[in-house]
Amino acid sequence: MTQHIKYVIKYKLDGQRRWDFATLADASHEQALEALRKIHGDDAEKISDIQVSKAL
Repeated sequence: MTQHIKYVIKYKLDGQRRWDFATLADASHEQALEALRKIHGDDAEKISDIQVSKAL
């Protein structure tokens, strides 16, 4: 069974600094991007500078 952990994802959306929380299996760039696609839909193509860290 895979344990999911709450992470904070810091990123830029169209040049503006943002952050969101997501529950992921690990801190991989791919999983973070997939979570952001679910949140932002078509605007996910404008996302850059993704950083993932464990939430406190």
